[in-house]
Amino acid sequence: MKTMNRTAPWKTIAAAAVAGLALTGCTNSGDDSASDDAGTGKDEQVVKETENTGPGCTLDKYGAEKLDLKNATVGFSQSEPDTAAFRAAETESIKEAAKEAGVKKLITTNANAELPKQIADIQDMLNQGAQFLIVAPVNSDGLDPALDAAKKKGVPVLTIDRKVTNEPCSDYIAFLGSDFYDQGMRAADAMAEATGGEGKVAVLLGSSGNNVTDERNAGFKDRVEEEYPDLEIIVEQTANFARDEGQSVTEQLLQSNPEITAIYAHNDEMALGAVTAVRAAGKDPGSDIKIVSIDGTRNAVQAIVDGDINAVIESNPRFGPLAFETATKFYDGEEIPEDVIIEDDSYTTENAEQDLGKAF
Repeated sequence: MKTMNRTAPWKTIAAAAVAGLALTGCTNSGDDSASDDAGTGKDEQVVKETENTGPGCTLDKYGAEKLDLKNATVGFSQSEPDTAAFRAAETESIKEAAKEAGVKKLITTNANAELPKQIADIQDMLNQGAQFLIVAPVNSDGLDPALDAAKKKGVPVLTIDRKVTNEPCSDYIAFLGSDFYDQGMRAADAMAEATGGEGKVAVLLGSSGNNVTDERNAGFKDRVEEEYPDLEIIVEQTANFARDEGQSVTEQLLQSNPEITAIYAHNDEMALGAVTAVRAAGKDPGSDIKIVSIDGTRNAVQAIVDGDINAVIESNPRFGPLAFETATKFYDGEEIPEDVIIEDDSYTTENAEQDLGKAF
């Protein structure tokens, strides 16, 4: 992903707001529970130091009016149910950061993975007087009616965790998120480490129609092709980032492809479903079948400690401090890069136990 020109140094973001998070509302699908210190928000988002590649977005270029966030109504449109740990952590982070920023009113909605509902949610928040919008898109395409409605009302839109295909600094200010292609490459490296560079890999794809799935898959496959010729990707199937689908799809794949020795899941929820399916098939997850995923949920990191998952590439969901700091910079007239890319850590057998408190 490219990162655009900026006038401000984009470094460690809003430590105070993140350190205060207590994500007690975070839940995963399934029956496993977390201890009292789960998801304490210790892992702060840090923005990558990258080269300038072009002009960014300012208040004047966007054509918006200056706004004091402390006297503003802000809307947050969440894309998927908060039963997924990533979404629960993301939503709670936005809420806590809004309090830290002193926002007068925060309106939150959840599209439940339905694009038409997200469009309606955003339009409804605008009708309720939202003056600034933070949107976690359901899909990269299709939000045009909502973005058009925001533009007509002069309401700036900041997108997080999934990038839309619309026009930056016209339809939206900027994208805040990870380098998903890099995550895929790092997952391939972790898979090679876990398998000794040899194996037959099944890929559990995320939902279609968004850049996260596309880039996590492309990064993994390109890296395997370039560096690991003895890792063979033999099957790919969508499981929609969901644990139950991760389980059912893995069950089907193991029946039709008994030679599978490794699974790459685009997120932890699918990986945890795969763990259950592998065990049900009479095999040992993490040993007979290596499993690598992306996110950094507490249950997945605990699964590394337990030996069921081999590695997890982090995708940090705590966007609240960065989102409100970006909004403040924007309204102060500073130039915002088109893509504000964060750094992501990783969890392995070497650090999972000691870093469990960073997971969400």
